[in-house]
Amino acid sequence: SLQMDINTWQPMANGTGVEEFLLLGFPGSWQSQVSLVVVFALTYSLAVSGNAAIIALVWANSQLQTPMYFFLCNLSFLEIWYTTGIVPKAIGVMLGTSPTISFSACMLQLFFLLSLGSTECFLLSVMAYDRYLAICYPLRYSSLMSSALSAQLALSSWLGGFLAISLLALMTSRLMFCGPHVINHFLCDIDSCLALSCSDTWPVELATFLVSITVVVASCVLTLVSYVYIISSILRVQSAHGRKKAFSTCSAHLSVVSIWFGCAMFLYVKPSAHSSLDLNKLVNTFNTIVTPVLNPFIYTLRNQEVK
Repeated sequence: SLQMDINTWQPMANGTGVEEFLLLGFPGSWQSQVSLVVVFALTYSLAVSGNAAIIALVWANSQLQTPMYFFLCNLSFLEIWYTTGIVPKAIGVMLGTSPTISFSACMLQLFFLLSLGSTECFLLSVMAYDRYLAICYPLRYSSLMSSALSAQLALSSWLGGFLAISLLALMTSRLMFCGPHVINHFLCDIDSCLALSCSDTWPVELATFLVSITVVVASCVLTLVSYVYIISSILRVQSAHGRKKAFSTCSAHLSVVSIWFGCAMFLYVKPSAHSSLDLNKLVNTFNTIVTPVLNPFIYTLRNQEVK
């Protein structure tokens, strides 16, 4: 009996009580699983190749080496890693070749995905600020948005994104998981982990809510404020051609922003984590699979310089 108690206590000594989780993915027939795998694989290929093409294009073309495209390269680089952190594992789950994920890998995935997501929020608001300066102060733009400032803003976005999530990921990793160890998702997200925990999740839920308000809502507000100034400035432009050109530059960014912040607010800006996990899975699919594919197309097809 004593030996059994020691064996039971041993895995709980690290504060978790679980060694691996089983990811459910999308339960359904084998045909539906194969169809999803094909969709995931195609979108992943498009996302990686499209975003890599943007980076290569900007790097090879001196005309495109401006702050706007520097930020776009940062966004494309982020999207490649963001989708790589999800899709290959999700395909393994759906095919049944690797349905489990170790506890440490689960926490690592959660940390990287939330950190990259936070970085994207900051980057999108920085890009909106860059467009605000370019449209509202066209004559002073090159002096206001210097290469040094654009580098500092990009670095701050990356550092801020990873630092914002560090404590939250640490708190989640210290939760106790007593079983069942089945995650109703194709990735390790914060809601799924909180739903499985048998310890008090209130501090982590509060931390998640506060981080979401700070990162998602603050970034969204800054982005929207920039666009209010941009649109009011565009409406004052005398020529119809000038207005059309300014609107086409910004509409691409605004569509990406709407999709990203809309999904992020639905997933994270809420007082309790215990919401519909199936609905979360659907929104996560859109945010992690569809958005990285849309970025290269939205930014390049609507942009004359890139064409």
